[in-house]
Amino acid sequence: GVLKAKEISSVVRVQGPPKRSAPDPGASPETCGPASSPRPAAGLSTGGAGAMASFGRQCAAEFLGTLYLVATIIGSGMMGDNLSPDDGVALLGNTLATWGILFVLITILGPVSGAHFNPVVSMSFFLKRELAVESLLPYLVCQFGGGIVGAYVAHAMFMKRNGEFDGKDRDTDGEFFSEIVATIGLLATIFGSIRAKADVPMAVGLFITAGYWFTSSTSFANPAVTVARSFTDTFASISPKSFRAYFCGEVLGLVAGLPLCEWLFSEKPPLDAILVVLGGNFFRDYTPAKPDPPSFVDDGKTELNDHPNDAV
Repeated sequence: GVLKAKEISSVVRVQGPPKRSAPDPGASPETCGPASSPRPAAGLSTGGAGAMASFGRQCAAEFLGTLYLVATIIGSGMMGDNLSPDDGVALLGNTLATWGILFVLITILGPVSGAHFNPVVSMSFFLKRELAVESLLPYLVCQFGGGIVGAYVAHAMFMKRNGEFDGKDRDTDGEFFSEIVATIGLLATIFGSIRAKADVPMAVGLFITAGYWFTSSTSFANPAVTVARSFTDTFASISPKSFRAYFCGEVLGLVAGLPLCEWLFSEKPPLDAILVVLGGNFFRDYTPAKPDPPSFVDDGKTELNDHPNDAV
């Protein structure tokens, strides 16, 4: 009996500990880790990788990101208007501040929530079946709510009373068409940058900076920001009477821009690209964004056998 025990011990020392399978980089996130693992959120993080924060943190990031975005747009407009009677100078300050905050917010919150801050962007990922409906609705609530709170934050910083707001009328045909152009351009910037693995925060910030100046609508391209800017009567305001022109332009921009991006960057056939916005993707299972494949640090002690997915 003692001899047999020694033989078994010798075999264990030769063969080493039991093999354990390394995570499959191509596996669906639902199969990686325990059932309580957070679901990844598709978005503007570098390379388009899914954010893996808990859902509560994702919603908080969307709320805070939209809050800071709107507070910056309205606050910088008030600052520019206070410092100069020239609307061109005020718009330049407004533009630079928006570019800066977009770069920062997308950089720091992209890995948390995907850094949408925009119902058009969230709807795009939803229609692409990369964002589940149970995530979409809370995202929209956080974006609209964060934007409205951001308007009040801007007023508080400049000690401006809240009350009846009489915003600017922005309901011309040119502004309606500008929102179509701006929304298509924004989606192309996002999905083109993700496809090219480019600097998404810089690209989005630069496009919106340009859009301030080449569109007559100053490139809102964001329903949450449109609503939030009706809660002020300052330089960056909009009248609720102008919602129809802006919302219609943004929706048409989504309907035209998403199929274009699917055809241009995802290389889908034209009919399949059009079906994305017509609900064709709803016949497929929800496909969450995949996180970055896990990396294994080689400390000089790990050896791999003939099976690449098995680690000793």
